[in-house]
Amino acid sequence: MESDRTAVRGHLPTLIAAFIHFDLSFMLWVLLGALGAYIAQSVALTPAQKGLVVGLPILSGSLLRVPLGVWSDRAGGKRVGAAMLAFLFLPLAVGWRAGSTLPTLLGVGLMLGTAGASFAVALPLASRWYPPQRQGLVLGIAAAGNSGTVIANLLAPRLANVLGWHNVLGLAMLPLGLVLLAFVLMAKDAPARAAPVPLSRYAAILRSADLWRLSLLYSVTFGGYVGLASFLPLFLHDQYSVTPLTAGSLTALAGLVGSGTRPVGGFLADRLGGARVLSVLLGAIAATYALATTLPPVQLMVSLVLGTMLCLGMGNGGVFQLVPQHFRAEIGLATGVIGAVGGVGGFFLPTLLGYVRQVSGSFAAGFAILAFVAAGAGVVLRVSLARRVDPAARADAAVAAPPERDAA
Repeated sequence: MESDRTAVRGHLPTLIAAFIHFDLSFMLWVLLGALGAYIAQSVALTPAQKGLVVGLPILSGSLLRVPLGVWSDRAGGKRVGAAMLAFLFLPLAVGWRAGSTLPTLLGVGLMLGTAGASFAVALPLASRWYPPQRQGLVLGIAAAGNSGTVIANLLAPRLANVLGWHNVLGLAMLPLGLVLLAFVLMAKDAPARAAPVPLSRYAAILRSADLWRLSLLYSVTFGGYVGLASFLPLFLHDQYSVTPLTAGSLTALAGLVGSGTRPVGGFLADRLGGARVLSVLLGAIAATYALATTLPPVQLMVSLVLGTMLCLGMGNGGVFQLVPQHFRAEIGLATGVIGAVGGVGGFFLPTLLGYVRQVSGSFAAGFAILAFVAAGAGVVLRVSLARRVDPAARADAAVAAPPERDAA
């Protein structure tokens, strides 16, 4: 059929539009974290309040992924994606003109969380144009837009140093307007998009063990990535007295490593099977968190963070190689739920580290808890592998089968 051939060819403008939507949205999603040292000094925040201000956009964005994922399934990703970008002018304007108290900052953070829901809209928009055997690479490319953390942490502290952090929020409306225009012009909903799923069907999807297994894995990989990307400037500043500019540069480097390796993780998962790749990565993530409990000198800690972000980024690509294998017609909802739980993991990380620091005076126990969670996720994955074959491996086998066998 023509629609099938179109889906196989894909649609490059939509893939680019999904990437820039996610990139700009991710930049805005972690913007309060990138400005965290300036905000904390200006508003006199406690360690626990720092973690809350940084983590709240992650939490609200995560929870919004579910309803916006459903809306994307039913109304189309282009329409929903454009509406999201338009809404983001509001929190930026409020933060620019009135963000001087903790309650106002929390309100701005809640609204900025809308940017985090881009995950449940932009990724399915690109995914629907491509066949199952290319999902790992395609979704890895689209989701490499989490490189927005690099932009935020590289530019925001430097601009804040010159213009003040309030004005950085105002300036952010300029790229937001450009991306909104480009997205409207370039994005296109796939012609082969499945008919909206009856709402009653969603309850059955939510009972799927696969959905929650993938959600757990994503809470460790993506949650770890976005949580570290948001909290790292404050951690480096508070633990090692690193200047905000240097902390921003180091965080940008870490974000680049994590986002750049996401397509690699997707590609390896396409070739080797997502579960196999994730099993190795979760072990490595647990090991780096465990080493971080020693709070070594800053040079070694930065190396550990970079290694952790590399594994987290590849793990993100590995998880989402598996998602379309299980949830094709309902990928918007599945992406929303998995992304929501992953984002809750991102809220958990800075909130945990900030609270542990305030209670114990050290970040060590917080890293120990993170190591335990990553190791536990690896155990769950290995147990599930003992019971069932990796669906990615089945998909690869089907693609590699001879034509006459496929026809049979």
